Amino acid sequence: MATIRFDNVTKRYGDKIAVDDVSFEIGDNEFFCLFGPPLSGKSTILKLILGLETPDRGEILIDGRPVTHVPAPARNVAMVFQNLALFPHMTAGDNVRFPLVERKVAPDAIARRVASVAEKLHISHLLHKLPAHLSGGERQRVAIARALVRDPVAYLMDDPISALDARLREETRVELKRIQRELGHTLVYVTHDQEEAMSVADRMAMLEHGAIRQIDTPQAIYDNPANRYVAGLLGSPQINMLTIEAGPTVTAAAGALQLDPARIPDGAVGIGIRPEDLKVGAESGAANQARVFEVEPLGGHTVITLESGSIRLRALMRGQPQIRLDSLVGLACDPARMFYFDRAGRALPKLQNL
Repeated sequence: MATIRFDNVTKRYGDKIAVDDVSFEIGDNEFFCLFGPPLSGKSTILKLILGLETPDRGEILIDGRPVTHVPAPARNVAMVFQNLALFPHMTAGDNVRFPLVERKVAPDAIARRVASVAEKLHISHLLHKLPAHLSGGERQRVAIARALVRDPVAYLMDDPISALDARLREETRVELKRIQRELGHTLVYVTHDQEEAMSVADRMAMLEHGAIRQIDTPQAIYDNPANRYVAGLLGSPQINMLTIEAGPTVTAAAGALQLDPARIPDGAVGIGIRPEDLKVGAESGAANQARVFEVEPLGGHTVITLESGSIRLRALMRGQPQIRLDSLVGLACDPARMFYFDRAGRALPKLQNL
């Protein structure tokens, strides 16, 4: 069990800054997720924790002990790489038990721990096979088992279940969360899948160009994003970003959405509306309404794409509402459910109910 802390850590590759003056702390026994688009610095942070990279500036501490210049083997941190890094000449079982053999753990203890983790990840029937004879998803589970079979101070996982099919990925992430709670170890998890990040993380860090833009629980970030960038990262369909339009009345979406000026914070130039908060009214022939551009029924909910002038918005509605293509509909949103942003893209505090 361990805490992990970064103090003003920067890592460069030539002229490119991969990690930019990052400071954060991961709590003991926390499931912590690093989330962001490709090249945002997620994997580099994992390599810095593991010891495969050394920062150009700043300090890394594990359980309060500086490890910035401690070699990787001495840190006792287990890693599941995105490319798996299985030994091709060893069976799946030998790959899983390899870390324990290297540490000269007693054979009986090795057998018990390998059997236990293999059962949890549903690979007991695969232990006799070579990696070349396994599917991509099976190899991924073997790599995860190899990390779990150890007793490190922390587990690091770099997008470990991306190769699994959707149903198995869902099952595996539930298992990972359960196993992490049972083991009582810190787990640092990298993913580009927002659903995965929100479902497993106790807290998550939102990264952009090597810098951390926000750290909080997934729900807190979703409900109170720090800026436009963070607001746009979470949510499917993606949040609607609109410009506030001043005139005889205050509107957005080319006049299709009426706004209450008394609820708009000073300095706000834009708003964000989650698709599930955008209300679509009855069909209407009135002017300045939005036109239904597309209807996507998805079983339990329906995604409606709307068009107003050159602007497109998306609404998420429960069930399968009877909305016709090309019809004109009214739009509304509770001001308390809107996000407000200034010119720099920073989120502004919402005004209290008047």
